[in-house]
Amino acid sequence: MHVHDHNRFDRIGMPEAVLCSPKTPAQLDEIVAELGGGDTAPVLFTRLTAEQLSKLASETQRRLEHDPVSSTAYLNGVLPRRAGRVAIVAAGTSDLAVAREAQRTLHFCGVTGDLIVDVGVAGLWRLERRLPEIRKANVVIAVAGMDAALVSVLGGLVHAPVIAAPTSVGYGVSEGGRTALHSSLASCAQGVTVVNIDNGFGAACAAVRILGLLGQSSEVAAR
Repeated sequence: MHVHDHNRFDRIGMPEAVLCSPKTPAQLDEIVAELGGGDTAPVLFTRLTAEQLSKLASETQRRLEHDPVSSTAYLNGVLPRRAGRVAIVAAGTSDLAVAREAQRTLHFCGVTGDLIVDVGVAGLWRLERRLPEIRKANVVIAVAGMDAALVSVLGGLVHAPVIAAPTSVGYGVSEGGRTALHSSLASCAQGVTVVNIDNGFGAACAAVRILGLLGQSSEVAAR
């Protein structure tokens, strides 16, 4: 039996999310049946692959709005739109799954997430061309594998808070994402925040919380 955290949004401003990868099809069918009826709030499902989805009951599949790239799904729609803009900056197309997970999570939470892909440090001119666009964002999520050098570069170029989402993209010593994680943690750029390897969901949630604080500050300033 899945114990639902119905009061999470009221408590911390974040919706309930369901991690699907360790769950059986029967468990997921039961969860969707419980949360998909009546006036139930929107729910985000993460790490739900297309293969997993194909094993669910047809009624379950019908209720879920699934995206195969990010392995996420929405149940009961998404949350109302809120102010703020996030730039999701991915070093390469290989990082797209994590970047899309961040973007889909932001969209679910009512936040606009602009996806900017293939601007890694191997071609700095590509990043330079997109800087005016990136600098318009209230928060920046840097998604990068290998040596994750993009994190430090962005941390030294933009005013907004930078959240690093290291990915497991790489080979040799960078295989599995630990080099990207350590590089992000060791960044000399001031105030960079780092989430776990491949955790686009966590990076987006951190951005939503920051936007919530920015909104509160604006309200206080306007009084």
